[in-house]
Amino acid sequence: MNISLAWLRQFIDLQESAEEVGIMLTNVGLEVESIESYETVKGGLEGMVIGEVLTCEKHPDADKLSLTTVDIGNGQISPIVCGAPNVRAGQKVIVATVGATLYPTEGEPFTIKKAKIRGAVSEGMICAEDEIGLGKSHDGIMVLNTDLPNGTPAAKYFNLESDKVFSIGLTPNHADATSHYGVARDLKVLLGRNLCKPDISNFKIDNNYTPIEVVVENHEACPRYAGVVISGLTVKESPDWLKNRLKSIGLSPINNVVDITNYVLHDLGQPLHAFDLAKISRNKVIVKTLPQDTPFKTLDKVERKLSQNDLMICDGDEKPMCIGGVFGGIDSGITENTSAIFLESAYFSPTYIRRSSQYHSLVTDASFRFARGIDPNGTVYALKRAASLIKEICGGEISSEVIDIYPNPIPNRVFNVKYKNIDRLIGKVLDREWIKKTLQGLEIEVSDDNGEEFTVSVPPYRVDVEHSADITEEILRMYGFDNIELKDRYSADFLAEFPALDEDKIKWNLTQMLAASGLNQIMTNSFTKASHWENMESFKNEQNVEMLNPLSSDLAVMRRSLVFTGLDTVIHNINRRQKDLKLFEFGKIYSKITKEDGSNLYLEREQLSIFMTGSKVGETWQAKSEKINFYDLSGIVSKIFSFLNINKFSQHEIESDIFEYGLAINFQKKEIARLGLLRKNITKSFDIKQEVFYAEIEWERLMSQINLNRNVSEPPKFPEVRRDLSLVIDKKLTFKEIENLAMQTERNLLQSVNVFDVYEGENIGTDKKSYSVSFTLLDPNQTLTDDVIDKTMTKLMTAFEQKLGAVIRK
Repeated sequence: MNISLAWLRQFIDLQESAEEVGIMLTNVGLEVESIESYETVKGGLEGMVIGEVLTCEKHPDADKLSLTTVDIGNGQISPIVCGAPNVRAGQKVIVATVGATLYPTEGEPFTIKKAKIRGAVSEGMICAEDEIGLGKSHDGIMVLNTDLPNGTPAAKYFNLESDKVFSIGLTPNHADATSHYGVARDLKVLLGRNLCKPDISNFKIDNNYTPIEVVVENHEACPRYAGVVISGLTVKESPDWLKNRLKSIGLSPINNVVDITNYVLHDLGQPLHAFDLAKISRNKVIVKTLPQDTPFKTLDKVERKLSQNDLMICDGDEKPMCIGGVFGGIDSGITENTSAIFLESAYFSPTYIRRSSQYHSLVTDASFRFARGIDPNGTVYALKRAASLIKEICGGEISSEVIDIYPNPIPNRVFNVKYKNIDRLIGKVLDREWIKKTLQGLEIEVSDDNGEEFTVSVPPYRVDVEHSADITEEILRMYGFDNIELKDRYSADFLAEFPALDEDKIKWNLTQMLAASGLNQIMTNSFTKASHWENMESFKNEQNVEMLNPLSSDLAVMRRSLVFTGLDTVIHNINRRQKDLKLFEFGKIYSKITKEDGSNLYLEREQLSIFMTGSKVGETWQAKSEKINFYDLSGIVSKIFSFLNINKFSQHEIESDIFEYGLAINFQKKEIARLGLLRKNITKSFDIKQEVFYAEIEWERLMSQINLNRNVSEPPKFPEVRRDLSLVIDKKLTFKEIENLAMQTERNLLQSVNVFDVYEGENIGTDKKSYSVSFTLLDPNQTLTDDVIDKTMTKLMTAFEQKLGAVIRK
């Protein structure tokens, strides 16, 4: 959502910079993702000045060109070749000087250079309005009526405005902040300043010559419907101030009527719709549903098949004119021939709007707001505001009574809040008067304060404020999360007292380590497709946590593993030519168990996932790229265990419906990790054509086993000794079994065991495998002698021969 700083300043006095306002908005939960500059004319007419044509003669070698000399100020006279038919000596004009970049209304920008045109030197350009983005006319150069001195910047003559625009990542709970007024309301409380709401006192009904009948058949879907007729208006281009307001937030002006409805929507948060009155048969509007698959052509000229649940705005013949709250119809839209309109301002049920929006895959500015919940008590105010602007800008008169059908007014939510609950949740006692003043500033009424609790009356548009905890959140938003002091210990009545955990610090440090190792952190959705888990032994369908009212089939269940949501990220990057990926994610997974009595037990646990695919490093002049393999993934997992000081663990091969091959890692008989190559049928279902290696680590189990106490010793004073052996053993045996047996056999001198070569071939037997293994020996108290080394190696060889059936290759 885009919010204009200049627009905000219409509601509240803001002297702060855009950056300061951006920080304030983010701190109250309206996260500012970026701040962009907006200019009413792109480029701000930089490098363009007012000039005066001193002389003008025909070009000797071109009939349509003129040779001029132009005074551009500071005593500088520039020769300019001009092709405009209306150029004359004595004119005041706009001159683009050498080096200026022009942004034309149509076409690509270009930079003015000193040039020769048909043999004549030209040092600049006398501009037409379309050449500098001020209009569409190319009939001739702009001739100014001004006494401003030559050399005056063109931007000063045109009073160009510049603006800063905030791109806000609006979360679904903030339906109250979908307008400039809503955002300004938060700033008003935060800064303690006055809020200026647009004045509608000039709204006046001129006559009742054009009465219109409105019938609402479904009050559940449309609790409130208001409207008024405006006749005798003229549809034309909007004034510059209105066009600039809309363009600043990324909207394209259409015509004055439509622009005003869009303006009020972004001003106050109330969607409006204007119907051409001449196209409403019988001067009657009916709000109702229509049979399934009724055809309807929308404003984008697409014919759609209606759902029986779509709330439709129909005329007196029950002909559909608009999908209520979503999208208008082409047959009742505003055109240049429209002279009278019916202006609609309604409150539609969020549930109905969400369904229609999803059914037709249409997300509009209106449906975005209706689906979250707008203010049902603001519909008539916004209607009068828009009608007043239309009368002012488009002319005409208000020629009907204001129709307002609101049979069951939506009441405020009223409940009590205890001060002690606020103190407990925040962890700090805040001033009681400040709390009440803050809530009232947010338009939440406070009454019946007896010192221990008070009553709040929450307006319907605050759909996110339902309980005492929500009131606390509002208070904390305005107080500032950063103003809560960090304590060593926190406590709450509903939790046992607990020390500030080291887990977050450990996770942060591990995140830094993984990032330093070349991995990128991702965050994926907790909701995913149910189809991912079908026909998989590891994930039984009855254990899925299903959503009762999912936004779409792609978000129908909560994830059972991080693998599928992570693969969504993998293919997203691959489709954007980022094929070499090393990713990790900390995330929750969910499942349920149905107990014998039929009730469900819901489970949640945290995992750390790792995805690796593509090449290890990009191809360089020194070496060709090499594909990631299982050992790269295994190395990262080992690095994690080493980082957390987990050294004694076992591993074994596993068969899995997600891995082609893989390992499970156990610590004290508990599985803490699984890693391997993902099955091709899984990656293929995401249209991934390259191998993907995946690891999932049970984070909570891992945290219960970590040892933060590290033993530190000085470096050895005596040298290490390395000896190598080649062992031919049964193919089913793993190197881990060799390592474990070696460490059990020689506990004093043996420091490490490493494999440096593996061989398989017919000359040693098809059921055999040869491991080349190095053994590092060290005595911390003395230098090892050959005799001690030989005896140690003999002991190891004997153990391998007797317990593993190994043949020692000489």
